[in-house]
Amino acid sequence: MNILSEWIAEDVRLRERIREQFQKFGIVSSKVKKGKEQQAQKFRDYFSFSERLNRIPSHRILALFRAEKEGLLNLKIEVDKEKAIQNIERSVYRKYSQNGYMHKAIEESYKRILQPNFESESKRELKEKADLESISVFAKNLKQLLLQSPLGGKNMLAIDPGFRTGCKVAVLNNHGDFLENTTIYPHEPQRQTAASGQSIRTLVEKFAVEAIAVGNGTAGRETEAFVKSLGLSKSVQVVLVNESGASIYSASEVARNEFPDLDLTVRGAVSIGRRLMDPLAELVKIDPKSIGVGQYQHDVDQQALKNSLDDTVISAVNKVGVEVNTASKELLTYVSGLGPQLAQNIVDYRKENGVFKSRKELKEVARMGQKAFEQSAGFLRPKAQDLSSTLACQFPAPVSPRCQSYARWLHAPRSKAGCRW
Repeated sequence: MNILSEWIAEDVRLRERIREQFQKFGIVSSKVKKGKEQQAQKFRDYFSFSERLNRIPSHRILALFRAEKEGLLNLKIEVDKEKAIQNIERSVYRKYSQNGYMHKAIEESYKRILQPNFESESKRELKEKADLESISVFAKNLKQLLLQSPLGGKNMLAIDPGFRTGCKVAVLNNHGDFLENTTIYPHEPQRQTAASGQSIRTLVEKFAVEAIAVGNGTAGRETEAFVKSLGLSKSVQVVLVNESGASIYSASEVARNEFPDLDLTVRGAVSIGRRLMDPLAELVKIDPKSIGVGQYQHDVDQQALKNSLDDTVISAVNKVGVEVNTASKELLTYVSGLGPQLAQNIVDYRKENGVFKSRKELKEVARMGQKAFEQSAGFLRPKAQDLSSTLACQFPAPVSPRCQSYARWLHAPRSKAGCRW
């Protein structure tokens, strides 16, 4: 009977019928394991749960698989057993109709081989589908975050808010360079409101601050309300900034290289301020998974997630373009045709020889071959570019003032569109 059940389970037409039954009529069900009720409270919605396999959304799938992985729930995928056995009988009746063991072998084949096989196959397909949908949401949210409209080069005061440890304040110039920092305690338990307000006013006047960026973490709303209550000039914008991943950046090697003498918390405040100036240039320094733009990032296929998010960052950087004279090594790394080594060479060349005056100067950078130049030059631009001379090189006839004006308009910042071209 074991041999017969194996033969039945290997029938190709039969397997297609059972697979189709699982895909169309499979039921995903879960039950909490005995004694795990307290530990599994965050999954209480799935203590006694069932839903059609072809209708369950990706976030529920990932939640169920996480609970199963943590040993809190039993997860099953089943179909109507009687209908499955009828399908098997219709498929193999002619072949084994004279065999007295046929009915018992069919039940044995389904119970021991087919049902476990197709349950595992369905779980695998379900997980792959959920991963693809989740990664797609990640990539979409990340792209929107990277292509946010930049505020531009302004003298900035950035605040990393907090209650007990105080609010870390950093001042940046219009190029994003660090100038000064302090700590204020406007909230409980210290409640040094007057002294904190005076510190903010002094920094705003001393450095001609044009905008104030406040992190949206713990005490973010309270700090924003406090700053707005100080009666600063109406020309000073106060903006609440998403600080997800700022702590990751502050402890990273990139931050240590940029600010070796600054405390971790001050680096976080600097990152918040730079995000308001130019979200794309700052966020590329952080692992995309740490930015917090999706759910269950640790449950999906990690390699597929990394590839998708890296492609999204590359696409965003090349869509916007890069100012070669101000871009960091991390930003240049994502430009088409460049990599970490060429990006570092561009930064080194810039330090030794000053700003690039034209794209042709890129060819003088070490290891910048013709192919790398062809791939990257279109996405790199000098900050100050003589458009009239550029157009004159492209057109034999003299360029009219109207044409020059239109060219400048094309290259002007587009804050509403989130694009600098």
